[in-house]
Amino acid sequence: MIEKKVSVGAVDLANPVLPASGCFGYGFEMARHYDMTALGGIVSKAVTLETRLGNDMPRIAETPSGLLNAIGLENPGVHTFMKVLLPQLKRFKLPIIVNLAGNQFSDYVSLAEQMEDPAIVALELNLSCPNVKSGCMSIGSDPREVERLVAAVRKVSDKNLWVKLTPNVTDIREIAVAAEAGGADALSLTNTLVGMMIDIKTRRPVLNNNTGGLSGPAILPVALRMVSQCYQAVSIPLVGMGGIASAEDAIAMMMAGASAIQVGSSNLVNPGLIFSLASQMQALAEKLGFSSLAEVTGSLDLWSNRD
Repeated sequence: MIEKKVSVGAVDLANPVLPASGCFGYGFEMARHYDMTALGGIVSKAVTLETRLGNDMPRIAETPSGLLNAIGLENPGVHTFMKVLLPQLKRFKLPIIVNLAGNQFSDYVSLAEQMEDPAIVALELNLSCPNVKSGCMSIGSDPREVERLVAAVRKVSDKNLWVKLTPNVTDIREIAVAAEAGGADALSLTNTLVGMMIDIKTRRPVLNNNTGGLSGPAILPVALRMVSQCYQAVSIPLVGMGGIASAEDAIAMMMAGASAIQVGSSNLVNPGLIFSLASQMQALAEKLGFSSLAEVTGSLDLWSNRD
């Protein structure tokens, strides 16, 4: 079989399959039933400075071909993560990528300063969550703010910095270029699209937050387009996500320009998929004539512009 190993810049992975932050918890429940070594690495649920209870219920709803959520970054805070959760994550012996979220620049800087454990191979700066009232997406939609924030974190951390981009912008290429200019080592894209569902009987949104993040197969075409655009706009590697539900989807994401992929909502529908996905991708890529999974990255042959 062809080689499964890939690299996201300086981060080497046994295969390109990672769980997306928020849809996998910390992997503890999955580890009871599946072999965690089938993954290329693990991405933590978002970590914030203080404990967050998240948004009020209801905060999740199924949509046609997708999922709408407004969890609100629920997590126990950085102290508990470092003292309790990280030691448990290290038992999996996988590369650990920690997703960091904050309301302001100083939050991200403080969080990054606390991520000194050598088991943490990268920090994923979450600049894209649409379900909190401040921070994250408001920062991530302004190229100047993105560059400033990434540069501020770069000054205090020598970890690999992955910047998670929001799709809720006019031109994602501007944000990608700004993150690269600030010192990002890689980009993660894309997060959820802001959406709403309405209960016509109550005449109210189905989510208490009114809006939520749309994920699942419905957003795959948007994610593929954005990954392809960013691949042409920057020179740093990409981690692609958004609607991946099969090996075909994952290979398409890598063809668009992703060096690795993350699986989100599909974990809630088919928990076993992520653990068999690397082998499925390996077989499919070999069938398509590739000599390695890394060779798939950026192999998309775009049609020329025509009059």
